[in-house]
Amino acid sequence: MTVARQHVTEARRIVVKVGSSSLTSAAGGLDADRVDALVDVLAKARGGGEKEIVLVSSGAIAAGLAPLGLARRPRDLARQQAAASVGQGLLVARYASSFSRYGLRVGQVLLTTDDTSRRSHYRNAYRTLDQLLTMGTVPVVNENDTVATEEIRFGDNDRLAALVAHLVRADLLVLLSDVDGLYDGDPSKPGSSRIARVDGPADLVGVSMGSAGKAGLGTGGMVTKVEAARIAAAAGIPVVLTSAGRAGDGLAGRDTGTYFGRTGRRSADRLLWLAHASTPQGALTLDDGAVRAVVERRTSLLPAGIAAVEGEFSAGDPVELRDTAGRAVARGLVNFDAKEIPQLLGRSTRDLARDLGPAYEREVVHRDDLVILHP
Repeated sequence: MTVARQHVTEARRIVVKVGSSSLTSAAGGLDADRVDALVDVLAKARGGGEKEIVLVSSGAIAAGLAPLGLARRPRDLARQQAAASVGQGLLVARYASSFSRYGLRVGQVLLTTDDTSRRSHYRNAYRTLDQLLTMGTVPVVNENDTVATEEIRFGDNDRLAALVAHLVRADLLVLLSDVDGLYDGDPSKPGSSRIARVDGPADLVGVSMGSAGKAGLGTGGMVTKVEAARIAAAAGIPVVLTSAGRAGDGLAGRDTGTYFGRTGRRSADRLLWLAHASTPQGALTLDDGAVRAVVERRTSLLPAGIAAVEGEFSAGDPVELRDTAGRAVARGLVNFDAKEIPQLLGRSTRDLARDLGPAYEREVVHRDDLVILHP
């Protein structure tokens, strides 16, 4: 067995992501046989509790189509939310019934980006998932499509799965697709070969990737899966990308799918979410000295270094930090409302405390709430 596959078999805490196309029928409803087949694999991989499984499952919107009389996934957010509201209950009920065959319980965890980029919410999400696993429960995670707006959506569950893997400190991420791995061309055409291993961006040069699944039920394609694998690998988590039909082989460490090796180490918990899951609500333009301080010396952003502000945001929202050329160099959680900042521009915290009170003697963005985008 290769070292790469040994990492798979030795993984104790595993996040598995499955897409809509692997769970639903052509008509759009849940396919009970497909769900049971997946659960069979996960229950076997879990063993007697030697391994922990977190399941990130798409399918809520797809499951709600048929009951609502919708022929296809709607494009407008309101009807997507309605379908998710109906389908989420059906999806979790199906999982609960299927896992009960093995004496296992499931726990539903619905997330939005807002739940995971803010410090207190992030800690709560981790504690909930960790406690579910400690109690022998299988968490079933999905984006909270019922209430998520365009501004607080992950956009696809592949990226959500990568971030959940980081959140729960997983040893492995398994992305299940309707294709048995990444290919160097269209897998349906002769001459295309499966790429067995990816160890960095250079291994993907010239590789063409398709778009959404054939059934049109999901939001992601191979591009989103490779991006999710890149996020996880950069955070120190190896990834196996394979088809739902070969999930058992993938979890057993057999030579199937595409293995993405680790390219980085684990970073500070929330910063990965801030970089990949948050949507900036505004922007702060920094002078050259502030850019150097924030990017090179990794200091907090003080009012004196801010040249301009744009957008409408509240304290605690994510904002972009830009250089004078307009390039986003960092992202952080701001400590002031947008309407407060113009009076702070270019001023020292000492002067602000004297003129406006002690509440203004603080950073605009603290270094613990800041992630560098372009060193």
